[in-house]
Amino acid sequence: MPYIKIEVTREGVTRKQKQEIIKGVTDLMTHVLNKDPHLTHVVIQEVDLDDWGYAGEQVSVLREKGITADKK
Repeated sequence: MPYIKIEVTREGVTRKQKQEIIKGVTDLMTHVLNKDPHLTHVVIQEVDLDDWGYAGEQVSVLREKGITADKK
């Protein structure tokens, strides 16, 4: 029974986007590891920007500086 936990910063990930992530990860586990999709569990945890840090800074501070994880 695969259990996959995905953590993202709380920045407006939509219900549709979450569904796409859950489906994509489930399909990947089925394709790569031959896991039964009915036994595959995916959890998406959203974390407040103040509670996530990178390079010694809170993500909230990095966003204020214009630093994002968006593709250029």
